[in-house]
Amino acid sequence: PAFTWEVRANDRRYHTQSKKKSAFCLSKKKYRGNAIKTAKYNLLTFLPLNLYEQFHRMANVYFVFVILLQTFPEISTLPWYTLLFPLSCLLVIRGLRDLIDDIGRHQSDRNINSRPCEILCGKSFRRQKWRDICVGDIVRLRKDGVVPADMLLLCSSEPSSLCYVETADIDGETNLKFRQALLVTHQGLGSEESMAAFDGRVTCEEPNSRMHSFTGTLEWRGDTHSLDSERILLRGCRVRNTDLCYGLVIYAGFDSKIMRNCGKIKRKKTKLDRMMDRLVVVIFLLLLVTSLGLAVASGFWARVFQEKHGYLAAVYRNTSPAQQAFFNFWGFTILLSVIIPMSMYITLEFIYLVNSFFINWDLGMYYAAKDIPAKARSTSLNDQLGQIEYVFSDKTGTLTQNVMSFKRCCVGGTIYGPGTGHENKQPPGPGPARGRRGEQTVDATLLEAAQSDSDPVLREFLRLLALCHTVMVEERGDQLVYQAASPDEEALVLAARSLGYVFLARTQDTITVRELGRTRTYQVLAMLDFNSDRKRMSVLVRDPQGSIRLYTKGADTVILERLRSRGPSEAFTERALDLFAEETLRTLCLASKEVSEAEYQEWGRRHHEATVLLQDRAQELDRLYEEMEQNLQLLGATAIEDKLQDGVPETIQRLKLGNIKVWVLTGDKPETATNIGYACRLLTDDTEILEEKEISSAPATPSSPSQILQAYWASNNNLSASGDAPGSSHPSQQCPEASCHRSRAIVISGDFLDKILHTGEVLKERRGWPWRWLPRGRTLGSQEQGSLVEKAFVDLATSCQAVICCRVTPKQKALIVQLVKKHKKAVTLAIGDGANDVNMIKTADIGVGISGLEGLQAVQCSDYALAQFCHLQRLLLVHGRWSYLRICKFLRFFFYKTFAGLMAQVWFAFQSGFTAQPLFEGWFLALYNIFYTSYPVLSVGLLEQDVSAKKSLEFPELYVTGQQDELFNYRVFGVTLLHGLGTSLTSFYIARWAFEDHVGSRAVGDYESFSVTVAVSALLSVLVEIVLDTKFWTVLSFLMVTASLLFFCLFSFLTQSIDAFRIAPAIFCFPEASRNALTDPFVLLVVLLSLVVNTIPSLAVHAFRATTGRATVQQKIHLKAKKQPEPSVELKAHVPRGSFRRRSSYAFSHQEGYAGLITRGDSLRARAT
Repeated sequence: PAFTWEVRANDRRYHTQSKKKSAFCLSKKKYRGNAIKTAKYNLLTFLPLNLYEQFHRMANVYFVFVILLQTFPEISTLPWYTLLFPLSCLLVIRGLRDLIDDIGRHQSDRNINSRPCEILCGKSFRRQKWRDICVGDIVRLRKDGVVPADMLLLCSSEPSSLCYVETADIDGETNLKFRQALLVTHQGLGSEESMAAFDGRVTCEEPNSRMHSFTGTLEWRGDTHSLDSERILLRGCRVRNTDLCYGLVIYAGFDSKIMRNCGKIKRKKTKLDRMMDRLVVVIFLLLLVTSLGLAVASGFWARVFQEKHGYLAAVYRNTSPAQQAFFNFWGFTILLSVIIPMSMYITLEFIYLVNSFFINWDLGMYYAAKDIPAKARSTSLNDQLGQIEYVFSDKTGTLTQNVMSFKRCCVGGTIYGPGTGHENKQPPGPGPARGRRGEQTVDATLLEAAQSDSDPVLREFLRLLALCHTVMVEERGDQLVYQAASPDEEALVLAARSLGYVFLARTQDTITVRELGRTRTYQVLAMLDFNSDRKRMSVLVRDPQGSIRLYTKGADTVILERLRSRGPSEAFTERALDLFAEETLRTLCLASKEVSEAEYQEWGRRHHEATVLLQDRAQELDRLYEEMEQNLQLLGATAIEDKLQDGVPETIQRLKLGNIKVWVLTGDKPETATNIGYACRLLTDDTEILEEKEISSAPATPSSPSQILQAYWASNNNLSASGDAPGSSHPSQQCPEASCHRSRAIVISGDFLDKILHTGEVLKERRGWPWRWLPRGRTLGSQEQGSLVEKAFVDLATSCQAVICCRVTPKQKALIVQLVKKHKKAVTLAIGDGANDVNMIKTADIGVGISGLEGLQAVQCSDYALAQFCHLQRLLLVHGRWSYLRICKFLRFFFYKTFAGLMAQVWFAFQSGFTAQPLFEGWFLALYNIFYTSYPVLSVGLLEQDVSAKKSLEFPELYVTGQQDELFNYRVFGVTLLHGLGTSLTSFYIARWAFEDHVGSRAVGDYESFSVTVAVSALLSVLVEIVLDTKFWTVLSFLMVTASLLFFCLFSFLTQSIDAFRIAPAIFCFPEASRNALTDPFVLLVVLLSLVVNTIPSLAVHAFRATTGRATVQQKIHLKAKKQPEPSVELKAHVPRGSFRRRSSYAFSHQEGYAGLITRGDSLRARAT
């Protein structure tokens, strides 16, 4: 395809004037600036955008509708401003919360856009800000600096213009990668003057989100040079081991690949929010139906009344029964509108805010080492923390510490390291040396054995560690600084140095090592490079005595099958590998062999011929490498610890017990990710791991496991019933659920995901099987095919105990989360620490950023910020479960008290001729939900606990309650509605029954006294119900209940005083009503009777629930106590089996190509003189 993205070096005018067409035939700048903007609002857009977002809530639309009705005096029962004021308060509170969140995003944008950089201006470089960078600018980068935009590498201070970059913040890989400039720019741009005169033109693909792909050309000096991703420095990379490098900006700002993968900020709503929106519609429809029924009844009643009382015809001369029914319909609508109380939403915002403070103040999530507390950056998602079903986690920096350390080894039938009964020591070492990871602590016995130099196998073992690698060394003062592309290699070289074998220097064809104080220089004859298929690397060297030896290190699965023979030492090493695998250490096998001069001469000749081939060079070299790496002698095995964050295995275990599935999404290699899966107990030795070929390949036999995805596909497509599925009458027989066999896990790559997420090519590659299952005459469109494959894959993945996705891009991470949300309707959480996790964090229902590690991008886009992964268990199992419990109880109590206290208006309509006459005093209606009953419910929303934090962590099974929506759902709402209606019905008709026959010792049979009696009966019933159902009592809880009663007494005295009545009789129209009624013993007995009748059913239900609930908890405690502790790891008797049967814990971070750089001399610095 023709490329349309043209970049001209040092030509800002061209890039600022270039335009491209956009919507509605408008044009805009083609080339963006480098400033980024993640904030949602500015001064002009905040008010309209925020109001637009807020009125997506159905409750707000409902309140506005009621306020509009209140403006019509013919139907209004309350002044319109009495509802406008609380609605305004609600909108202001939520708007301020959104504004505060957006101010944080503005601050983050300013911090990033204001980072310093050096831009070529004229003929010299000047310090400017990231936001000043434009496409076509030449930027100078220094060591440990972050790349500010996607750039073409022009040259660097390294030999052959190499540049080493760390991409952990982009793809999660910890090993260094190298980028190399074109030879023409390396040679032609050696000074600032030549860069200022540089007028090259880059033509390439339009900005896109493909992180590992770039295609383009550079035109300069009449020649055209091809470009690929190996020439590009991506925004967010960090320059390592390179003093200076220079780049031409290709994509800036939001056109850069990492920003294209970041996604957009989305307003997140909880499951309860969405349910409340639907409930508002349901309640409103019930309200309209009730109002309509009462209005129709009022019309019939008016007609009967007018016919019966004809002498009152003059009173109804201007209104017909139909007109009365019409006005009464709207009057009832307004009167009953309080069943969706506005105060509930205001109180909810306060509860969310305070529960967020509890998260911020929790010392159990405070990381003292770096003084980092937990931070709730969003205040409206707390309850959803108690409903998480899937956790999607990054690996590098989230589960791991990015620190590799030499832990154990097995040499000549002896295991060294912790757990062998020996102390560890930090030896003084023969010379100072350091790397990025620091010094290594080694086993004391191993150190003594190495220094005694009595074991020839151990000597060769340590010599291999010092020789077989691609580490570079640099002298800085009196120190040797190791520059390793792989953290594994650095750990091994540092371990060798600690044991007396110090790597000192290397040239293009030599390597110098100090062995126990003796300096020896080896001639490097060949380096057999590492790649992911070979899983090993070798070095062929000639020692000072003239002997030639091959040293090889690699995966046990490839080394063991290339041994000359197997004896007791090899068998013991295999058992040691089993032990290291159980300890989840990263293992490598080390082997060597002596090569005769004649054999080397013959092999060397053919190797040289292969290196100059123009076609099939790589295949021929692989064949020669395979030929040389045979008949090896095993020296031993190393075990490196990829240190996990503190408490990661325990956290994942607790989450799994809480029915939360953990998926690991990483850009790292499959071997590394799988090894970490075992280390953090996501995988166990009993786990059956499904690979890509087993998931998607065509079946060899009708019942083979490779039919797994096909069976899920058929099940989703309802094809099993037809009997056309091959091999079985039902897909479940081909693909049983995980519970039917041992636990399953899948490990897949980003390339495989591409086929599933975009085109469904997994099916197309095997066209035979799915189409055979389709009924005759049925065809599928490409979109339907893709959707079916997506769902089949999601069903398969969610049936597994664990899922590990490797080599995935940031956009793929987000797509995986989106798939699970789409097909499983599950609540998801994403946790990560780098810019590559931002899109995933934004897409998940809950986003958690790990602070203080790779940077602040993930934290700034997250809903919650934690210092370590282990704090996630407390965030979910304690705060999440408590928040869900509190919000659900709050909603249930609020609806109950509203129905119980105010639905008496409906029953009163049957006694008042179906007019919209309110039963209660206006002040009681106004204050009921604000002062009289809100405080006990508020205390439940703030403080309620069913079990302590310790018990919540001890029994994570309790978390399932939130996942299953047990505490608030449509059934619970229906029961609450009936309960409230029952309470109001009882309070109203007991009072009516009592007032029919007896008026007490004084005249209390009036309307006001009846109203007060019903109101007090309902109020006390509500308070007793809340008291009975509250599990966790504090001083504040008692004060809240007491305050409610005191406020009722206080406001009743104030609003019903004679003085208030004299001032405004229309507003204060219940003079002395409460005092008259509540001082009569008969009224008190009526109130007591109502209270008893309302309370007895609740007491019976609570007693039943308490009995069954206690038994359930006891069963869980009993089951937990029966679990036996896990046996300690020990070296068991070896069961003879092929190495392919044993789980390999091989993992090695390395990039192919470093051996070639060394042998060509491209990566070697000239020695300083």
